[in-house]
Amino acid sequence: MYTPYQDYIHTLNNTLKYRKLPIFRQEKFSSVLDFSNNDYLGLSQHPKILKEAINAIQIYGMGAKSSRISSIYHPFCDQLETQIALDKKTEAALFFSSGFQANFSVLSAILDRGILGGCPVVFSDRLNHASIYQALLFSQCEWVRYRHLDTKHLQCLLEKYAKDSRPKFIVTETVFGMDGDTAPLKDIHALALKYKTFVYLDEAHATGLFGINGYGCSTLQDWSQVPHIIMGTFSKALGGSGAYIACSKILKEYLINKAQGFIYSTAPSPCVVAAALRAWNLIKTMNKERLHLKSLGESFRKMLTEQGEDIGSSTTHIIPIILKNEESVMEIQHYLGFKHIYISGIRPPTVPPNQARLRIGLKALHTQEDLLRFMQEWKKLRENRIY
Repeated sequence: MYTPYQDYIHTLNNTLKYRKLPIFRQEKFSSVLDFSNNDYLGLSQHPKILKEAINAIQIYGMGAKSSRISSIYHPFCDQLETQIALDKKTEAALFFSSGFQANFSVLSAILDRGILGGCPVVFSDRLNHASIYQALLFSQCEWVRYRHLDTKHLQCLLEKYAKDSRPKFIVTETVFGMDGDTAPLKDIHALALKYKTFVYLDEAHATGLFGINGYGCSTLQDWSQVPHIIMGTFSKALGGSGAYIACSKILKEYLINKAQGFIYSTAPSPCVVAAALRAWNLIKTMNKERLHLKSLGESFRKMLTEQGEDIGSSTTHIIPIILKNEESVMEIQHYLGFKHIYISGIRPPTVPPNQARLRIGLKALHTQEDLLRFMQEWKKLRENRIY
């Protein structure tokens, strides 16, 4: 019975795509330079956020005990959702346990063929996150991929379907988590108006860092005339766990009744939501940290390009070093780890074929000295022809 699974693992091992969980090592924090996680603002250790989480545990206990549909819940979710809607300039918001759960549950619900009265057409950036891919596959929509960030290609595809009366959706991340580039939202907004499409934005890597007061790229555009949903997470720049969608009141009501991942999941722990609320209110005060992170990104991209490295189209704190060769990526990741520099090794299918890379996630806690330390080791790699 286990043979097919064993064969699959064996195949992965032979193609350098096998994944395994990293082993925790107790090391002095001062010796470790970590570019491997998404704690972009360093909020996972912020004392005010930790205090809120501890207080929530002491008052409400550790677990939520049921879904939000089934029983009376603590007040944090209502408070958080009200604040998110206010800051995202939408009528309502809804909190989820994770970004994957939110994307999969929400997209599969709004693309329901029975509700829409036909098969929707979804125009999706080809480098969207796996959770979006899975939702589109599950929904059995007509799935039309446009070239990454290419709104001219998107417009050609929309024009091709212009006389098609079926519901149409544009789905994109705003900051792409593997490439560190940003979607042209102004152009997407204009296309959505022209072709009367629904827009779904994934702000997982933008929340906390971009837009008005750090509340995401979407806040720089008026979406009131475009049907839309905006998703974001608390597990990256906000340092915690969970996700949100910002939307209209009618869509929130619909999702409470239709999104299976929301309906049939135990609600997030009170301490998680309390921490999320505190983090959300804190990020509007962190412009200094955002500017520092932007400066670090500009410096690091310059350092790497001067060394002749391929960093793709990155314009943010997320910087790929695209090596293409999967074996080289994993060897260098191992070498840097031995030097107490942690970095993510990314291989297909997470990225397209021949696009294996090292992924650098800069944080506001990093310094220029940290970047120089990395570059010293990187130059040694080049001099010793390790790749």
